[in-house]
Amino acid sequence: MENLNVFGEPLISCSSKPLTGYFRDGCCNTDESDSGMHTVCVEVTEEFLIFSKSVGNDLSTPHPAFGFDGLKPGDKWCLCALRFKEAHENGVAPKVVLEATNEKTLEVISMDVLIKNASYNVKL
Repeated sequence: MENLNVFGEPLISCSSKPLTGYFRDGCCNTDESDSGMHTVCVEVTEEFLIFSKSVGNDLSTPHPAFGFDGLKPGDKWCLCALRFKEAHENGVAPKVVLEATNEKTLEVISMDVLIKNASYNVKL
């Protein structure tokens, strides 16, 4: 089954450096085994990283044993849809790369919210 983006088009890569995605394939692909729904391609900000750490999801601290260098502002990452929604509700949502955001995200987050947080500076 092909994963599509929020426009119903083929999903483009979110990031290869750092390598992201539930399947660590660079894309926000998902399937029924992805209970976290890692479907929103975001460009992280310092504000978001601080918020995420404060609610128990530390994305900035390196974990070499897992091959994770930690995220820095400007990095792109496939974020869980519910974490994005929580960040949005708290006014710290990172920018969204719509073309790299899986259409499954629309089951949790409205297109209006995604568009309001859209990044139009796409660099892959």
